[in-house]
Amino acid sequence: MREIVRRHLGKVVAGAAVAAAATAVLVGVALPGSEAGESGDRQANAAAAKQDAVAKDGVVEDAPEEGAKGVGSDPLTDDEIERAEKASVSGQLRSSARDVEGDRGPQLLSTNLSEPDPSDTGAAAPRRAEVVYYDYKKDAVVTKTVNLETGKVDDTTTARNVQPPPSQEELVEGARLLIADPLGKGLKQDFKHATGKKLTGPDQLQLSGMVFRKETVERVPSGLTQCGEHRCLQVVTKVKNGPWIDTRSLVVDLSTRKVGRLG
Repeated sequence: MREIVRRHLGKVVAGAAVAAAATAVLVGVALPGSEAGESGDRQANAAAAKQDAVAKDGVVEDAPEEGAKGVGSDPLTDDEIERAEKASVSGQLRSSARDVEGDRGPQLLSTNLSEPDPSDTGAAAPRRAEVVYYDYKKDAVVTKTVNLETGKVDDTTTARNVQPPPSQEELVEGARLLIADPLGKGLKQDFKHATGKKLTGPDQLQLSGMVFRKETVERVPSGLTQCGEHRCLQVVTKVKNGPWIDTRSLVVDLSTRKVGRLG
């Protein structure tokens, strides 16, 4: 009986030892495993944070709706530009002036926010637009300052021998005169060579250009001596989606509608 009890106790003790050992093993395994688990979580969290830091795919949003009126030094809104141009060209200027094509009314050059008057201070200072025209009948630059609050012209100035940068309409008319003039023969030949097509109008070209200033050249051809007093342009031409065509030696006097060559 004692032997049986001893054997039983031995099994119990042995079982307890095995359990203790197993517990130790489990403890030994669990602790590192727990740390590894926490480390894995930290790595996963870090990866997720890094992923969040990467910019998501861009989403194109609609531009905010433009109001009818700007504030302070904001650029002119489309509505303000339309109102300023309408107010500035009424009356005598509309009937007496002529544009680049010779039609009634002045040639619009630009419309921009006017510099604030030094006497205007505070948020309530009125916004004004400066509308610049060229009158081909008088060869004069006419500038109208329009109060955008009242819709009335606050000031008008007229200047001669002043040549602001050209408008797109003037460049188009200059190119049309170049194409029609005998001096534009080279332009038409180069266009034909580049495209295989005949050049018939400005819409086949990409245009830029500048005001011609006669003081920049040593010898001015007789037909261009009045440039500065007249509206004269150098039109820069480029085949659409193609090469540039050098027309810098040609000058168009838009006032007389004639073309001259430099050099």
